[in-house]
Amino acid sequence: MWLAGLFACVLLIGLILGDWLYFVRLTPDAGRYGCGIARSFDRFSVNSLARLQSQFDANGALTLPHGIARYFPDLQQIALRPQYHLFSMSFRTAWPVKGLIHLQLEEAAVHAICIKRIPWSSAIVTLAWFLVVALGTTGFIIAYAAQGGFDSLSGVLMGIGILGIGLLVLAFGVVTVMFSYRLENSRLAKVYEELKALVNDIQERAQ
Repeated sequence: MWLAGLFACVLLIGLILGDWLYFVRLTPDAGRYGCGIARSFDRFSVNSLARLQSQFDANGALTLPHGIARYFPDLQQIALRPQYHLFSMSFRTAWPVKGLIHLQLEEAAVHAICIKRIPWSSAIVTLAWFLVVALGTTGFIIAYAAQGGFDSLSGVLMGIGILGIGLLVLAFGVVTVMFSYRLENSRLAKVYEELKALVNDIQERAQ
């Protein structure tokens, strides 16, 4: 029995690791991979996609101070993510964020739609954790009440205490996810601003 449990744990870790490794790749398919969590709209001052493409190397890659971008001219898309270092002193969370920028060329500018994504494993595990805590707390309170747990003052206090612990755990989870998202999103925003500054500088030099 324990061998089956060990195999299940190894398989789960392997799936999560594979999900993350594919998530950080910058290929056309991997750029669209992940759970979409947000969308933003912007405008670049450059008026030529060819001029934009000239800033990328032969493989379509562009290294920025805090991240990396890859341009796919056939799709008019830019995959963007912060740089992940193996031995980095910066704090990493379980909810890394990357972006896929869809470009739309108009007369005097390029409109950009950035879709932010996180790994599917992070989204699924987080949702499962919240469901387990919420349903577990609710199920316990219902079972406790059905068994007459609230028939006495001490039972009422016990039930309130269990409910309070469940709500506290949920609140802690919400705060953790919100803090992690803001941290990872700020990292992606920094890389995005570096890309945008470079793109806008192209147009200024051309004028």
